[in-house]
Amino acid sequence: MSDRRAYHLAQFYELLDRLEDELCGARRLSECDGKMGWPRRGVYFFRESGENRSDSGDGPRVVRVGTHALKAGGKATLWNRLSQHRGTVKSGGGNHGGSIFRSITGAALMQRDGWDCSTWGHGSNAPKAVREAEHPLEQAVSAVIRDMPFLWLAMDDEPGPGSQRGYIERNAIALLSNYKGERIDQPSGGWLGYHSEREKVRKSGLWNNNHVEGGYDPAFLDCLERLIG
Repeated sequence: MSDRRAYHLAQFYELLDRLEDELCGARRLSECDGKMGWPRRGVYFFRESGENRSDSGDGPRVVRVGTHALKAGGKATLWNRLSQHRGTVKSGGGNHGGSIFRSITGAALMQRDGWDCSTWGHGSNAPKAVREAEHPLEQAVSAVIRDMPFLWLAMDDEPGPGSQRGYIERNAIALLSNYKGERIDQPSGGWLGYHSEREKVRKSGLWNNNHVEGGYDPAFLDCLERLIG
């Protein structure tokens, strides 16, 4: 095992434990709405039932890291992004065209459970008939994602290439990823992500497709510690 990476992973999870204490516990999207006083911008860390650490310590492992509004002029808020992942409360569905997290999860469900939905992932402006045909799978995706506990870190920096949120996001993903490095805190044998058509999801152990193949800067942990405070 890479002692250096395992050490940094242990540091990372210790910081998330502190963040969880600050937040008075993780949340699930099934119990969240837009009236809960969300910060305008931030980074989020999703976990998943049955997915636990095995090498860097005890407790749940992070399965997805994300943020929003990284391009200059971006207007999306943290809750905007989380609500895209959550989907529509009334119908139980959603729009995977607006959430790569939903799109990847749905494709894995199709492969594992034999869904017949050939239009999945073919664009965000699908005709009404296509959206109606996709609706049952959208509901299945919502059920999976809404049950995932998550933490969030408020970071109200301006969108743009120098965003500190982007720095935290890409380094956290690279640290967590097993895509090219030694496999630390491997997914459980029944992890849904193993059914993904995306090699980077299967091999990284994350519901992320970007940043999983890069190296990380350990200094981001110092930055994360200061932000958690």
